[in-house]
Amino acid sequence: MAARRISSICLARSSQRPLGCAPRSRSHFSLPQPRNARQLQTAPILYSQQLANVKVKRGPATKIVRGASKLFKSADEAVTDIESGSTILSAGFGVCGTAETIIGAIERRGVNSLHSLTIVSNNAGGSIGGGITPLVESEQISRLLCSHIGANKELEKKYLRGEIAIELCPQGTIAERVRAGGAGIPAFFTPTGINTPIQSGDIPVRLGPIDKATNTATVLEAGKPRETRIFDGKVYGMETAIKGDVAILRAHKVDEAGNCQFRYTTKSYNQLMGKAAKITIVEAENIVRVGEIHPDNVHLPGIYVDRIVPAEAPKLIEVRKTNEVKEEKGGDASKSESQIRRERIARRTAKELKHGYYVNLGIGIPTLAPSYLSPETKVWLQSENGILGMGPYPSENEVDADLVNAGKETVTLIPGASTFDSAESFAMIRGGHIDVSILGALQVSATGDLANFMIPGKMFKGMGGAMDLVGNPDQTKIVIATDHVAKDGSPKIVDRCTLPLTGARVVSTIITDLCVFEVDRSKGGLTLTELAPGVDVEMVREKTGARFAVADDVKSME
Repeated sequence: MAARRISSICLARSSQRPLGCAPRSRSHFSLPQPRNARQLQTAPILYSQQLANVKVKRGPATKIVRGASKLFKSADEAVTDIESGSTILSAGFGVCGTAETIIGAIERRGVNSLHSLTIVSNNAGGSIGGGITPLVESEQISRLLCSHIGANKELEKKYLRGEIAIELCPQGTIAERVRAGGAGIPAFFTPTGINTPIQSGDIPVRLGPIDKATNTATVLEAGKPRETRIFDGKVYGMETAIKGDVAILRAHKVDEAGNCQFRYTTKSYNQLMGKAAKITIVEAENIVRVGEIHPDNVHLPGIYVDRIVPAEAPKLIEVRKTNEVKEEKGGDASKSESQIRRERIARRTAKELKHGYYVNLGIGIPTLAPSYLSPETKVWLQSENGILGMGPYPSENEVDADLVNAGKETVTLIPGASTFDSAESFAMIRGGHIDVSILGALQVSATGDLANFMIPGKMFKGMGGAMDLVGNPDQTKIVIATDHVAKDGSPKIVDRCTLPLTGARVVSTIITDLCVFEVDRSKGGLTLTELAPGVDVEMVREKTGARFAVADDVKSME
């Protein structure tokens, strides 16, 4: 494998910003513009300190006494020696598999006793609370690294007001950074985030006051540009490992030696984070004697676990979704215009799913596509939180808090399914083993650029797993399923994206409620190949913000 450093650009950047200098400050949040591979910039290694260094002095790490009992009477007892300024790895996905009992104990310590925490968590709690939400509300967190803040609107407001620092990082990259931290690997290179604000460091970590002259927020702490290298003609960005002072987990079954067994999608980050901290505390739903967990069922060996406490907080379900659908009477006449549009897009999207395909579906419209497959078409649905072989929504009796999809909805498994941690999940995705990935969009450009995770100053949700999902478009076909225009009537298909990119030149097919476009990713350009019933080419031109060619034989979407 050939590898070379983009040294000339690296030297140019280093002359502008010396190694170890303070982050850019008082700058304004400007939108990054897409670049091609030859124009990519890189930066010198800026990561001389680990994420755990939040400039708060603290004493030496708690000593581990080998041979001592790992059992603690309560979570309150197990967290008494956590120090202010610590980095805490909080496992779970949404509120599935989160250590609610331990989080409650940390909150009870209070902000005067325990504060200035850096939290690493895929999500920032859920729409119903739970997860790290109590620690956000108690103001014990000063810094958060996550991929998605989801429906935590209070946290979003705190970030936009400059009250908390948030470092956004793609979901699969967090998983791999944590895995690397636990494995003693200081850094690695990944295709995820290239040609996006992740690579350039243009997503602010901490905002300041609004500048009255420009009506934009000042940037007190900028993001960190990634060093880049080229391997076999492709650009990759360097990511550093994540290690914590404390990891907090929840397990279905734990024996007195610390061996852990997890259920279904609770594996997502529990297995990973339990290996990457100085002290790992696990709350157990069932504490059993040594030997009661079969060796084949040990998902996290006891060598990684230091403290065991009983799980007392109930499990939470963020989105309780069942298959109990009310009968629709009156056909399309009784459906809303929005519902008709969504079904039209989903019906056409289903044609992208061929028999035997391995498919990842984003949240929203993409999840509707499988319901329009013919009975003889069998596909394997992958969910990036750790499912291959995802089934339909459960009946009320089948609902399981430990089994959710990427949208945090309750789901089922089909025969032959498997569950695994998030590092395994994104290895499938980045490695090109998924045939088709279907996502939604805020904007898609004529060259196949995708923007779907934030609107600066207005919407700060995070990219979740989207950047990873579009990280290997040569092997995984990227299909966008979206309304043709936004709620305000502005076009979503544009000549050039003005919003921060999720990926550059990654989209192959765009399916909207009006038409289907095929994208020439190498040369750039759109070709209209299908029209929805009642829609003509001129209507599409009026609602599209980019020029496009028209195929000689335009077909009907239905």
